[in-house]
Amino acid sequence: MNRTRRRSAVASVAAGLALCAGPAGCTGTDANAEPPALERFYSQQLDWKACDDPKLDPAGAQCTDVTVPLNYADPQGPTTTVAISRLVSPEPAKRRGVMLSNPGGPGGSGLDFMLGVREAMTPDVRAQYDLIGMDPRGIGRSAAINCHWPRGFALESAGVDAASYAESVATHADFAARCAATEAARLPHISTRNTARDMDVIRGALGVDKVSYFGTSYGTYLGAVFTQMFPQRSDRIVLDSAANPDTYGPVGMMQAMGPANEAALDLWADWAAAHDGEYHFGDSRAAVRATILDLIQRSARQPIRLGEFDIDDHIAPMLLFVGLDDVRNYELLAGQVRQLRDAANGMPVQPDDTLRESLEHIFKPVEQDGSPQMAVLCGDVAAPRDPAFYLRNIEAARASQPVFGAFANNITSCAFWAPPLEPPTVVDNSVPSLILNSTGDTRTAYEGARVLHQKMTGSAFVTLQDVPIHYIFGRYPNACAYGAVNAYLRDGTLPATELTCKAD
Repeated sequence: MNRTRRRSAVASVAAGLALCAGPAGCTGTDANAEPPALERFYSQQLDWKACDDPKLDPAGAQCTDVTVPLNYADPQGPTTTVAISRLVSPEPAKRRGVMLSNPGGPGGSGLDFMLGVREAMTPDVRAQYDLIGMDPRGIGRSAAINCHWPRGFALESAGVDAASYAESVATHADFAARCAATEAARLPHISTRNTARDMDVIRGALGVDKVSYFGTSYGTYLGAVFTQMFPQRSDRIVLDSAANPDTYGPVGMMQAMGPANEAALDLWADWAAAHDGEYHFGDSRAAVRATILDLIQRSARQPIRLGEFDIDDHIAPMLLFVGLDDVRNYELLAGQVRQLRDAANGMPVQPDDTLRESLEHIFKPVEQDGSPQMAVLCGDVAAPRDPAFYLRNIEAARASQPVFGAFANNITSCAFWAPPLEPPTVVDNSVPSLILNSTGDTRTAYEGARVLHQKMTGSAFVTLQDVPIHYIFGRYPNACAYGAVNAYLRDGTLPATELTCKAD
């Protein structure tokens, strides 16, 4: 976007921000009234149909598109659509409301997300809600951003040295340039704040005064922003595996993953050492770590061929990153590392189905590439633009984070993105909510979830102790944590004191 057009866009937003300013977001002067300029969106009639989805249709779900302004500062201007799904209460007489949701990412499609979440609900809780899945704006069926990247995954490690880092700089500059060339008109409006505004339009179109919400990972940040912008519209809010609102963005959020993943790698290395007779990675934590570092170094000198995929030092750490977010995946991850080692030793290796799926996600954009994820991150929080900033952080982290420091501190496409149109949301409210997090979470570090609890003064906090898992309710069965969530969703009761749960 040229400078004149950029100034015009910023001026347009500034002129219209009265429409969406203040702690209640787009709720006008009366916190319980929709703004008149947006009335046509809030009052729209929804046309529910079959979802044409192999998971949702057998479950009896319905889907529809909700029309929303592309730019809330210009509600008479272009529009876009947000795809939502609905699983109605199996006992309509007991229904008390609707529950919106988000599975994380950012960039994650959420149309079928509530299929899994509902399995963790007790029958009496399930009866109380219509469950709403959503593809947020710019994602999935909601007019997905597509920058036509040559690779599927948006994130990578910086590699083992300055030369590898220079490759990352070039990659992400290219990614950002492709987005500017293909999606410049929409990118400024793909943001968490606008998604929160969309959620309130969805609330109005569903004909309810308040919405409950379940979000995990990035979805906890979206939920926190919604409660900040629309506190009077927030009912029962569950934030599972919560992001730190103070460091959310393309730098701080990523940096917090470095120490968390190194700690998770230590636990996996202990397990692998205890199974050295099977995998032969080494009989101690240090020996297993040495095997991993050797593989990364070898992939830097010569990419490791796995089937049709070439694994270099940008990608090898990401395979570990993907596998370490669930303690139940230790054996699966060990099998993948063994395949990588065998290939590095010159053996012809065809990756198994699980590893192939991971590699295809990284290398081959099927329906869309990773540009929606970057669109949200870069549209929310500005990133430093000097490549030297990231290189200094990478080198400083190598000693304490030898595997993941180069990933957690790497440059992203946001360094080359146009600045966000709005400042990040300051989360500071007393909306009642339930926050839960594992102490071993590798995506949203436990300490960051504690910060969100402090910022949301009406929240209660549940700790899952000593379990390296990301996303608990609906993914990792735990009677204690599940009981707390179901009790809150059933009758609105939050734990009177902090609750610490152990693995079953």
